[in-house]
Amino acid sequence: MPDFTREQQHGGRVAGVDEVGRGPLAGPVVAAAVVFGAGVPDDLAAVIDDSKKLKPAVREAIAARLPDVPGIEIGLGAASASEIDTLNIHHAAHLAMQRAVARLPRLPDYVLVDGNKLPSFGCRAEALVGGDALSLSIAAASIMAKVVRDRIMARLDVRWPAYGWDRNSGYGTVVHRAALSSAGVTPHHRKTFGTVRRQIEHLAMEGRA
Repeated sequence: MPDFTREQQHGGRVAGVDEVGRGPLAGPVVAAAVVFGAGVPDDLAAVIDDSKKLKPAVREAIAARLPDVPGIEIGLGAASASEIDTLNIHHAAHLAMQRAVARLPRLPDYVLVDGNKLPSFGCRAEALVGGDALSLSIAAASIMAKVVRDRIMARLDVRWPAYGWDRNSGYGTVVHRAALSSAGVTPHHRKTFGTVRRQIEHLAMEGRA
């Protein structure tokens, strides 16, 4: 389970940053930055974990509670599918992280990022491989980013229901791939991703692009 050791070691306002949505075929990549300015309540620390390990209802419950934690600061950022196609997913994910940190009330003293590479934040920062299993701030950021992105995909599903985005969050499930063939490519698809790119090429060959 993650803990608050690294935040306490650095002192000051330490932001944990994580992103979700590198792998899907559609939708934005979303990042969150979380600063626990007054520490983490014990009962909340006991349930915060890497978002991938938590059931959706647990993630939602934690995300609903986080804004009410005394001293907390939360920033959210995203990069769209078109920005992913322009920049590539790696640079778009870094852009989303930078936007999340920029939306905090003020620049933190230190940033802990899940991963092995660092974007520039304008302050000291550290990359932690598997950081969402080590740092409570990063784990909380992973939860916020996951919940927000899932909500975005559920809203997009209302307009484009064929792809099952309310269930697969834009990942390349059987339903999603079948819909690409039958319903085509939407503005929210990542056109440089292999499965989508091949479908665009196929439609172009048939004169339907």
